[in-house]
Amino acid sequence: MNHAGMLALVKKRKRPVEAVAQGQVEVKFKEVTLYLVERKMGSSRRNFLTSLARSKGFRVEDVLSDDVTHVVAEDNQAEVLWAWLMGHGLRDVSRVAVLDISWFTDSMREGRPVRVETRHCIQVREPVVSVSNTPTGTDCSPPTAVANVSQYACQRRTTTENHNKIFTDVMEELAESSEFNESKGPCLAFRQAASVLKSLPSAVHCLEAIQGLPCLGEHTKAVMEEILTFGRSFKVEEIRCDERYQALKLFTSVFGVGPKTAEKWYRRGLRSLQEILTEPNIQLNRMQRAGFLYYSDISKAVSKAEAKALGCIIEETVHWIAPDAILALTGGFRRGKEYGHDVDFLLTMPEMGKEEGLLLHVIDRLKDQGILLYCEYQGSTFDVSKLPSCRFEDMDCFQKCFLILRLEQGQVEGERGLQRDPGDSRGWRAVRVDLVAPPVDCYAFALLGWTGSRQFGRDLRTFAQKERQMLLDNHALYDKTKKLCLLATTEEEIFAHLGLEYVEPWQRNA
Repeated sequence: MNHAGMLALVKKRKRPVEAVAQGQVEVKFKEVTLYLVERKMGSSRRNFLTSLARSKGFRVEDVLSDDVTHVVAEDNQAEVLWAWLMGHGLRDVSRVAVLDISWFTDSMREGRPVRVETRHCIQVREPVVSVSNTPTGTDCSPPTAVANVSQYACQRRTTTENHNKIFTDVMEELAESSEFNESKGPCLAFRQAASVLKSLPSAVHCLEAIQGLPCLGEHTKAVMEEILTFGRSFKVEEIRCDERYQALKLFTSVFGVGPKTAEKWYRRGLRSLQEILTEPNIQLNRMQRAGFLYYSDISKAVSKAEAKALGCIIEETVHWIAPDAILALTGGFRRGKEYGHDVDFLLTMPEMGKEEGLLLHVIDRLKDQGILLYCEYQGSTFDVSKLPSCRFEDMDCFQKCFLILRLEQGQVEGERGLQRDPGDSRGWRAVRVDLVAPPVDCYAFALLGWTGSRQFGRDLRTFAQKERQMLLDNHALYDKTKKLCLLATTEEEIFAHLGLEYVEPWQRNA
């Protein structure tokens, strides 16, 4: 062979790819950590694929650990692979995506981690046992008689004890994402599904157990099947990594910022709260300025003990002004929840018209006490002549005020005291409080509207309209057949008008 021929052969021969040290290449996808299983793959091919992945910005671990999010295997039997994984002492194997090499190949081709699909996943024959720790031989009959589960939340009893949180948390995140995308249909479907699952008296371990239950469509069942099989929803994991979702969720966590404002900020290229505060063209309103000022406090959950302390403050303040005033704690705390985002109160006077101006006096009194950090007052726009209303509005027409109050450590009973960050040496925190003051003849309707969960209230209104030909909102109950507003002084009377068995407040957590 001549010299030219030898040179041609040398040029065609590929140089072996050298392993690239993890620290020498920028990691682009920090939410993903790979581990390549050497078994069946071989050490040479594993080294090559490791080098390839790292060159594209992936983090690849040489040792299987709790940091790994994606395990990639090639030509491994599912049962053998899972048994091997279970024997490695990981804290939570169910959170690891166990994937076929096809996912890795697709990701290398795209130059980014592609969405995990069912075809990528390596399943075992009985995934429910390993994922949800369900005992062998679990009964997959429906957790309660299908005939007893109504399509309406107002005909179901749902306490704070949720046996299907693994599903409902996912449904609520999917609903939130749909709401950000202004997809009303999917948003409602996921909220309805979550509501039904919350009402079940036991955990769902297989799809057979939910056959015949209302409000669980094919999309919902597909999500549940994925969770039962893999212990997670890949769609939700994709949503959580979505930049737009992350930004909108962050922005709407600020008091006074709704989805439309959040979307506007996102489209302007803003991605963090700091960027908003330093953007000279952003003009924040009073509520938003207060939201940013007290963000670290009011973004934290409010405990039942803190709500009780605030109840004492509001009660003392209101009764100092009007001893015969009627005051009630509403919202999630009235339903028995341990934590909430804010604390809501309803107050009125026994005599019609006396409630006018009551909130303004309460605001002045709180200001005199030095605990009022922020106040947004809205006067009443309630007009009885405009009843009934065929369109429900999320915010009723009663006078109300949105407050931020200073709550002192010494005012909160219990060992934990105030909900504060570690190292916070202040003896107080800021807490969101809403006060609503309807006239006494609307009090029962307002109490019902401000107590039930979002889905419970929606289903109650839908039931009234579709099943009873009535219109219900926070102001009144109108009978379309009799063409008159029905009087009620208690929630029990409203349920009686609707022909419904009364549901206690602590059973309205749908």
